[in-house]
Amino acid sequence: MIDIRLLRNDPISVKQSISRRGEDTTDLDLIIELDEKYRKTTEKRDQLRNEIKELSRQVGDLRKSGKEDEATPLQESSREMREEEEALSDECDHLSIEIRELLLRVPNLPAEECPDGKSAEDNVVVRVEGQGERDWDNCQRVPHWEIGETLGILDVERATKLSGSMFAMYTGLGATLCRALIQYGLDRNADEYREIRPPTLVLTETMVSTGHLPKFMDDAYHLERDDLWAIPTAEVPLTSYARDEIISESELPMKLMSHTSCFRREAGSAGRDTRGLLRVHEFDKVELLAYATPEQAQEVHEDILSRAESAIADLGLSYRILDLCAGDLGNSSARTFDIEVFAPGVEQWLEVSSVSWFSDYQARRANVRYRAEEVKGTSVIHTLNGSGLAVPRVWAAIVETHRQEDGSIQIPDPLLPYMQGIKITVSYTHLRAHETRHDLVCRLLLE
Repeated sequence: MIDIRLLRNDPISVKQSISRRGEDTTDLDLIIELDEKYRKTTEKRDQLRNEIKELSRQVGDLRKSGKEDEATPLQESSREMREEEEALSDECDHLSIEIRELLLRVPNLPAEECPDGKSAEDNVVVRVEGQGERDWDNCQRVPHWEIGETLGILDVERATKLSGSMFAMYTGLGATLCRALIQYGLDRNADEYREIRPPTLVLTETMVSTGHLPKFMDDAYHLERDDLWAIPTAEVPLTSYARDEIISESELPMKLMSHTSCFRREAGSAGRDTRGLLRVHEFDKVELLAYATPEQAQEVHEDILSRAESAIADLGLSYRILDLCAGDLGNSSARTFDIEVFAPGVEQWLEVSSVSWFSDYQARRANVRYRAEEVKGTSVIHTLNGSGLAVPRVWAAIVETHRQEDGSIQIPDPLLPYMQGIKITVSYTHLRAHETRHDLVCRLLLE
């Protein structure tokens, strides 16, 4: 959440920043009003506590001197003041909770460098790499769900039978390709990022720390019996990795990565881009996340973006990078670059990675701080994250982009070490009598 001291000391600038997002600033006025009331009430409570303390001292002295008749009225007065102090203390607690609940709903302040704009149409295209939208062969203009069904590598129909709509099931070499992408995403970042396998179910406060709650409650899966949430991304547990801890500056930047399953209800997307793997409730992803000082944040942001981009480029996919405008930023983000791949079979740009700098917004909610050397006190850490490799849409783009004239899929070179020696996927229709798919692949490689 934003620093209330910033709102307190410079409300105009904060309102202007929030307005860049196209957000209403009414809650900010209410927070300012409640904060002023909270500080006045706190001051009155503390003053009363001091007066009670002084009365207690006087009562003690009088009783030691045997002046019980003088001590009794003072003690009664002290008792009345304690009741008033308790009422003020309760009011302070109530105001504090109310202010925090409002602050949790206020989005982050966009970075000054973030482009102005109201919606996705105003995002800035930084660069485009690869083929143009029209430069594709007919064999590549087939949607991945049709390719997957023909090759026997994707079974949406059975997944729907098992779990309902917007679920997918990878089969045969499709499942192998899925695992290959995951290991590829982990291995290429293992030089600097420490691998963590966090729990997939987390506490409410863990979801609150990233900003997924309370704003995006409808898009999350909640296990009410245990009050646990299925994570929508590994960003959630990794952000709270050091919750309520103080880290030494010498440990920063701290770089972490995780492969997890991710779960999203996508409550507002019914009927929109829901075929195949375009939008699914469950998917696998390799996430990169870092804790950093404010001074380190820009370099770390550039590093995560570079790693996410190179992972896509090395797979031979066409892609573009967008600098998101203030009106299209995620609720917790101060600056975000999106990587989108072009999938020729569905003729769409598909977002495969959002690389974001959250400033101290998330860490303030999670209470993650660091102590600098030779500096008194502690400071709030900055968090950054990005998708190192999100499987479904990358899988779809590979299948469509690398489809050959004969209907097979050429596996990109970086994935070959993870594909059990298989270089190309083929259709069941190419099988000879009594020949297995593996037999056919081996025969094709030998030929």
